[in-house]
Amino acid sequence: MKNYLLILSLLLFAAVADAEDPVRTLLPFDAIPAITEPQFVSADEAKLASDAPVIGVAVNGESRAYSLYLLNGHEIVNDVVGGKKIATTW
Repeated sequence: MKNYLLILSLLLFAAVADAEDPVRTLLPFDAIPAITEPQFVSADEAKLASDAPVIGVAVNGESRAYSLYLLNGHEIVNDVVGGKKIATTW
């Protein structure tokens, strides 16, 4: 029971301490550019491992796969898939 009280106390202290801390940012506003005109290659041409993580999107019979490795550096892709404008974010 003492362990539970200790853990609960630490969690409550951490929550209160975080609530009082100011927001810290490392990059200025809009410092990570979105991909606005993505270019695609076939799955055979892509230099990704077969188990590489991707975000898959299929709209009106058209499909895309967005590499999470690429999205780590850009965080968002604006695209048109199946005639619909989409934003894919990570």
